[in-house]
Amino acid sequence: MKKLSALIVAVCLTSLPAHADITIGLAGPMTGSYAALGDQPRRGVIEAIADINAKGGVNGEKLVLDSEDDACDPKQAVNVANQFASKGIKFVVGHACSGSSIPAAKVYNEENILMITPISTNPALTDAGYKTIFRVCGRDDQQGVVQAKYITKHFPTAKVAVIHDNSTAGRGQAEVIKKTLNEAGVKEALFDVYTPGEHDYSSLVSKLKAANIGVLAIGGYHTEAGLITRQIKQQGANIQVIGGDALVTDEFWSITGPAGEGVLMSFEPDARNTPEAKPVVEAFRKTGYEPEGYTLYGYAAVQAIVEGIKRAGTPDPIKVAAALRQAPMQTVIGKIGFDAKGDVTGSSYVVYRWHDGKYAEVGE
Repeated sequence: MKKLSALIVAVCLTSLPAHADITIGLAGPMTGSYAALGDQPRRGVIEAIADINAKGGVNGEKLVLDSEDDACDPKQAVNVANQFASKGIKFVVGHACSGSSIPAAKVYNEENILMITPISTNPALTDAGYKTIFRVCGRDDQQGVVQAKYITKHFPTAKVAVIHDNSTAGRGQAEVIKKTLNEAGVKEALFDVYTPGEHDYSSLVSKLKAANIGVLAIGGYHTEAGLITRQIKQQGANIQVIGGDALVTDEFWSITGPAGEGVLMSFEPDARNTPEAKPVVEAFRKTGYEPEGYTLYGYAAVQAIVEGIKRAGTPDPIKVAAALRQAPMQTVIGKIGFDAKGDVTGSSYVVYRWHDGKYAEVGE
């Protein structure tokens, strides 16, 4: 009789629902030339998960992390997206490069996986109209306009060159700058493409010098932009460089050194200065890490996922996606909401200037 009772208890225990953690997939460049842009949100995601779990998780469930490297490569990004789908992961923070996010988003859409990117700014990502694709950053058709307006306001007589690396983000940003300049009556003196991954851009710099360029707008990542900036100074040219949010990493200054002095870039208002971010920023700084660039955006992406799950009362990605669009929410980057496309509402860009190895806002 005792054996039978024990058997009944064992059967009852095994039939109880097992505790199910909620896995957050993280995708981005963990290796390669653009790893710095993957490291920023990665740190934010890790810190957010730790902080949320320390407070009891979400609806009684703990968050766990599954991180994958896409190296900013479109094919690898699709492979990562398929890996997440095969594991049954329903929530993803990533990717970084727009050229990776856009093809990966097709997989997430087909598999009903909710993805929030902290970095990808190309409009095509959300213009596709996928219901489970979001971003907590702005768009290139916003920051490109800010760059162009800054150029026309502060350098009205300068000859302007616009170049890009032919990446999804770089080309898109450059085209917006060109279009906005043209609409303001400014015809660029040069619109050109450079090859990413090279080390010698002296021929490009010579072309800029020969055209008497006064302002160079670069649509591309910090690695090449840093090399081009350094080689401009090495050739003794006096050209004002302005880039986009991909320059918002200390690694840019590591590449340029003093040649980066005065370089301009567009980025959103510094989230480190928001009251909501203060305790998180302090926690990072205690570890010796400065939460630069998109670090807090990675943190905010996790916060948004958690808030969506709480609102929906379930970790069903479709219901969570609908819940995210219901009303604004408080995050470390301030109060944010999402429109029908999945774009963050109220996004704005300002211009920053690099000075002595640090960057600070200079306005619009």
